[in-house]
Amino acid sequence: MSPLLANIVGLIGSACIVGAYAYNNMARSVNALAYNVVNLLGAILLCLSLTVHFNLASMLLEFVWSAVAIYGIVKAIRLKRQA
Repeated sequence: MSPLLANIVGLIGSACIVGAYAYNNMARSVNALAYNVVNLLGAILLCLSLTVHFNLASMLLEFVWSAVAIYGIVKAIRLKRQA
């Protein structure tokens, strides 16, 4: 991946995470599945970007962010099935 493409991918990933955070704080009711899927997408895109512009602390943060988002996705799906 070229450095320019890595920057674009990273910016899109950042926009996903910030957008999800804003949605979580501004929405009257939050769709937990959508919120966590967008967070996971953002974390994955940032990880891809970090393969070109590596930073260990940021990569670890995105791995943790992904794990939390996956947990949230599983929880949201389980709750939806119970309803």
